[in-house]
Amino acid sequence: MAELKGALIGCGFFAINQMHAWQDVEGASIVAICDRDPERLKLVGDQFGIERRYTDAAAMFADGGFDFVDIATTVASHRALVEMAASHKIPAICQKPFAKTLSDAKAMVEACAQAGVPLMVHENFRWQTPIQAVKHALQSGAIGEPFWGRFSFRSGYDVFSGQPYLAEGERFIIEDLGIHTLDIARFILGDVSSLTARTKRVNPKIKGEDVATILLDHESGATSIVDVSYASKLATEPFPETLIELDGTKGSIRLSQGYRLEVCGPDGVTISDASPPLLSWASRPWHNIQESVLAIQQHWTDRLANGGETSTSGADNLKTLALVEAAYESAANGKRVDIGALLR
Repeated sequence: MAELKGALIGCGFFAINQMHAWQDVEGASIVAICDRDPERLKLVGDQFGIERRYTDAAAMFADGGFDFVDIATTVASHRALVEMAASHKIPAICQKPFAKTLSDAKAMVEACAQAGVPLMVHENFRWQTPIQAVKHALQSGAIGEPFWGRFSFRSGYDVFSGQPYLAEGERFIIEDLGIHTLDIARFILGDVSSLTARTKRVNPKIKGEDVATILLDHESGATSIVDVSYASKLATEPFPETLIELDGTKGSIRLSQGYRLEVCGPDGVTISDASPPLLSWASRPWHNIQESVLAIQQHWTDRLANGGETSTSGADNLKTLALVEAAYESAANGKRVDIGALLR
């Protein structure tokens, strides 16, 4: 099969990882890039040898010559760009957060469905090597049926130095980081029926919340806790690791700091190293996230080639985005929120 040709819109902070990953993906490459900032456009174009460069997305779509588009812009532009892709019958990958509102996200999913083109959200955290290892251990039946879990990302890392705009939003940690952790909880323990959330702002220099604790009721009957913090000063900084605890009817799984995976079952305890590979263009400690970018983009390419649905399709991500909206609603009113009501 001929190699798929892609176009990238948005040449900012995280798009560099996506461009590196596209160079390693088998079966696809980027042939055009777009950004409103000519300097960023030149920087990325020169670094990755992309000759077709645009400052206007409409002009790029009008010229065509690509099989899919990777939208790596900030959230405010997502709906317009996804609907533009749909109008040109071009499959689209959209960076997270998927949309500013759940209603916008639903409209984006519907636009692509009506156009008959795939839509995937770049929800890469579930593709991290250690997260996949936990999923595989659970699916093996080693601990029986899971009934409790904890998904934790607690750090004191200065995330604002590389992304200063994160300090300016009225919403912060749930929308930026918690969305990943909530998606991991769904990926591991299944969809959620209701949740309760509490938030706090510890850092006085930011506008949004930097700590959140969320209690999830899963449709399977399991209960889990998602806790995220950028205000935790620890002896050993775990950034950017997600730590996981699972209890099942026959045993337990623990993914602890340093990518140590412990599976305790009827046949004893197995300890393994679930460390992510260090790609040639990656750097510690970001390599965990960077290798998941390659994994999700390879997944997209494979699914686009064989016609299968992606793991983090737009329709699937509506369920994760609903958890984000429910968490903010619960934190505001102190009540449990029904997820089904948001999705209807």
